[in-house]
Amino acid sequence: MLDRLQAIADRYEKLSELLCDPDVTSDTKKLREYSKEQSDLQEAYDAYNEYKSVSEQLADAKAMQNEKLDDEMREMVKMEIEELSEQSANLEERLRILMMPKDPNDDKNVIVEIRGAAGGDEAALFAGDLYRMYTRYADSQGWRTEILDASVNDLGGFKEIIFMVTGKGAYSKLKYESGAHRVQRIPVTESGGRIHTSTSTVVVMPEVEEVEVIINDADIRVDTFCSSGAGGQSVNTTKSAVRVTHVPTGIVATCQDGKSQNSNKEQALRVLRARISDKIREEEEAKYSGERKSKVGTGDRSERIRTYNFPQSRVTDHRIGLTLHRLETVLSGDMGEIVSALTIAAQSDALEKGEQAM
Repeated sequence: MLDRLQAIADRYEKLSELLCDPDVTSDTKKLREYSKEQSDLQEAYDAYNEYKSVSEQLADAKAMQNEKLDDEMREMVKMEIEELSEQSANLEERLRILMMPKDPNDDKNVIVEIRGAAGGDEAALFAGDLYRMYTRYADSQGWRTEILDASVNDLGGFKEIIFMVTGKGAYSKLKYESGAHRVQRIPVTESGGRIHTSTSTVVVMPEVEEVEVIINDADIRVDTFCSSGAGGQSVNTTKSAVRVTHVPTGIVATCQDGKSQNSNKEQALRVLRARISDKIREEEEAKYSGERKSKVGTGDRSERIRTYNFPQSRVTDHRIGLTLHRLETVLSGDMGEIVSALTIAAQSDALEKGEQAM
């Protein structure tokens, strides 16, 4: 591992030289390419330098133990060795995680689909709550969101909403959100004050480039229709809404939020590519369904991954046993603690599997 880290450090420093080279700074393509490569190496480079510094300090402290020291100084050196040893162990684990193969989709934009499931109008209202939670979290990360398609119910909730999240690392932080989200609360439609349980499903898919999933024109059917609003009434008289069907798989994508038929078709194709890619991924994972599931789940949309309990102001992620008693702030977009815990659980599990395989 240390040889690999040294190679990363050497490459990082070489990139620093290249980025100061006039031939590179005058070439926009090379400048962008080298800058991105160096940015990708930054975290491992910094952690490795910190590890080397701590290792040197630890070696010096251990060497001091062989010198003639008074009792007070010996105790100070002992404490320093214990502290540095702990830092070194933590950095070693962090470096092992950083050296793990990276999910190639982690830096991609994502397409998120939220649907009201069990619970009728209440499920649709909760789908709206989840949409606002994700958009506010996206805002806190400096990402941009864009609705691709939406079906609104009479109470202002979403029977279905599909939106794009654009920003570096969007998939890495949102990929564990796929699954069934359960809400327990008194619905606005409940006159007797009883607590109901409803669910909405979330699917998070990395955006797929055209070159990754090629869709032949001969394999799709494009239908146009008038956009509609809440309740299904027509809100315009031009057929700007587009439905694209991928005939070989039967996968369908619809978009009606754009201003023109062309823009709606392009958005629908983006969703279609992501869904086709998602189907391929699911089929590949099904081949290994007998393997032990990850602690953070497979992302299968039928899994109940999280419960939002309003009477207790509680959010519980069932995959990692995390419970937070601050439901309101989580639904306001403060998802950082949940995202970090899921990421750490996934990394620890992958690290454990890697060690078992060695």
